[in-house]
Amino acid sequence: MATIGSVTPRFSPGQRLALWIVPRLTAAILALIGATLRFEVIAEAGAVPATPPAKGIFCFWHRCTLAAAWYFRPFRCSILISQSFDGELIARTLELLGYNSVRGSSSRGGAAGLMALRDVLATGMPVVFTADGPRGPIYQTKPGPVKLAAMTGDEIGTFYLLPERAWVFRSWDRFMVPLPFSRVVVSWARAVAAPAVDADAVTLEAKRRELNDAMERARLQAEAHVEKWRRK
Repeated sequence: MATIGSVTPRFSPGQRLALWIVPRLTAAILALIGATLRFEVIAEAGAVPATPPAKGIFCFWHRCTLAAAWYFRPFRCSILISQSFDGELIARTLELLGYNSVRGSSSRGGAAGLMALRDVLATGMPVVFTADGPRGPIYQTKPGPVKLAAMTGDEIGTFYLLPERAWVFRSWDRFMVPLPFSRVVVSWARAVAAPAVDADAVTLEAKRRELNDAMERARLQAEAHVEKWRRK
C-alpha cells in the first residue's frame, strides 16, 4: 500500500533492521490473534455502523488500535501517522494489513498531513484518526479530525472496540492487546456533522467537544455491553 506525503528519513543500521523485522512480526502475530476474534457490532439510537466500502472520516481512541486494525482491514482506510521512527514502524505494519499511511502529526507536518487526507477523501476513500494519539492525554480528542471535516464537509464517524479479554499495558493510553478467542464489541455512536468551512476557533472547539462526547458515548456503551457478557 502507498505511503502519502512522506520523505523517507535516514535511520541507523539498528533502526533499519528493526523496520525490516518488527512490522512483519507484529502483522503476523496480529493475524494469528485476529483470526480467532469474534466481533459483535452495536450502535446507539440514530447511529449507523459503517460497512465497506465506506467513505468519510472515522475516529477511535488509541488504546483499541490493534483490534481496530484487524476489524477494519476491508475498509481500505488511510491513517495519519507521525514521521518519527515509531511512526515508521506503525506505518509499515499497517501497510502489511492493507492500510495506506499519510505522514504528519498534530505537532509537526500537521497541515500537510490534513491536506493529504483531504485528497484521499476526494477520491471517495475513508480516512481514520486515533483521535487522542500518539501521546494523549487519554480520551481527549485532538482538533485534526474537526479541521479536516471543515475542509471537506464530511461527517465524522465514531466507534470504539473493546475485547472481553485483553492484556492492558501500563502506558498513557492503557493500550489493549486482545487475547486469542476473545469476543470484541464494536460500538458506534452517532456521527458528528462537519462544521462550516469558515467556522471560527470557538465553533471548531465546540465541535471538537461534541466529537469527544460522541467518542466517549461509544466507549461507555462498549464497556456496559462487555459487562453484560461477563455477568452471564
